[in-house]
Amino acid sequence: MAPDFDYSNRSERPRGPVLSALSAAFPGVRAVQEQVLPYAVWWESHNRVAAAGAGPLWVALGDSMTQGIGASAPDRGWVGQLSERLVARGWDHRLVNLGVNGARVEDVLDRQLPTLEALTADARPAALVTVVIGSNDVVVRKHRRGLVGRFTELLDRLPEGTLVSNLPNPHREARTVDAMLRERADAGRLVLVDMRRDAPRSWRGRLASDKFHPNDRGYADMATVVERALDRAGLLA
Repeated sequence: MAPDFDYSNRSERPRGPVLSALSAAFPGVRAVQEQVLPYAVWWESHNRVAAAGAGPLWVALGDSMTQGIGASAPDRGWVGQLSERLVARGWDHRLVNLGVNGARVEDVLDRQLPTLEALTADARPAALVTVVIGSNDVVVRKHRRGLVGRFTELLDRLPEGTLVSNLPNPHREARTVDAMLRERADAGRLVLVDMRRDAPRSWRGRLASDKFHPNDRGYADMATVVERALDRAGLLA
């Protein structure tokens, strides 16, 4: 229980010039970007209630996809849809979503992991920790530099048994991260969420109007991949 929980789901970085230009030029991009602030505010309110409660705790770490950007509502992203499914299956839990739009691995290291540690410092460990991060690192060349080292540090600091997604991206760094995740999963250190192999082969009809973030249907498929990883690991048994 963390009654004084105070965490911001808002990015500390200004919107970049490229995204600003795209938002100005394309209504579909602008419509999705207009979700960013209200979705962050929604999760901040939700998280304060969840952190002050009792019961099994799920902490979700990540970027805009963990926050649900592109979905029709904040709780229709993969996190919200999976949470709903798990409740229907009988796993009542508290969900604290630390996702931040535009987050990179360094943001999880600097902001989200310390918050996870503070949430569990005076109580039992979180029953479930999930991580979906790295897309914003791998799509930009300058951010790919050092990604493998940052991801290694992230994995070293995560609680054992954390569910971690790989990156469905062809770049060398994404493939290296994937190999590292598989090695640690085989050693029992983490649970691999295999978006490279288990995610939809086609995203046709599964993307929001910006053609980058998933829509409700796409997020439902992501939730299924995570749910299957949970079931294979038997974490909720």
